[in-house]
Amino acid sequence: MTVPSIDFAPGSWIAAATHACRERVAIANLERQGFSTYCPMLRKRIRHARRQQDVLRPMFPGYVFICIDRERIAWRPILSTAGVRTLIRFGDRLGILPTRFIETLRAHEHEGAVSMLLPSNSFVPGEKVRITDGPLEGLIATVLRADDHNRLLVLMDLLKRSVRVLMPIDAVVPA
Repeated sequence: MTVPSIDFAPGSWIAAATHACRERVAIANLERQGFSTYCPMLRKRIRHARRQQDVLRPMFPGYVFICIDRERIAWRPILSTAGVRTLIRFGDRLGILPTRFIETLRAHEHEGAVSMLLPSNSFVPGEKVRITDGPLEGLIATVLRADDHNRLLVLMDLLKRSVRVLMPIDAVVPA
């Protein structure tokens, strides 16, 4: 294995790919070795056996970020750390993340999870919307719910029947 070339400022962040579902193992082992790590988390609601529960899941599954400085360039410990699969590289150069990227993620954290900003045109159930794109353009529908993928489930009347349609949130405007 070749040692990646080093061309970054002190306090730069690099990304490490982890083994499947082993982000926490990698973080614990890297921090035990003295590295600063960051794994942004998202709060997800899971349903199982008629129960709902909020859990924290990695925002970037399979990756953790490691802060490296020029004085401490010990690659062997990172590459052989339990939970770490490899460092992200482009050829022989490490993939350096802008410090601003990590700062922005941390600035949006609330209670251990990055809060995703909802679109400015977020809708509430029961609200009437007009479809602005696609073959249903111009029709009026009622919002039933929004999902985690910026989509809306809407109810509309088509051919004298009520039909549920899942559509992108940016394809509707308030009616």
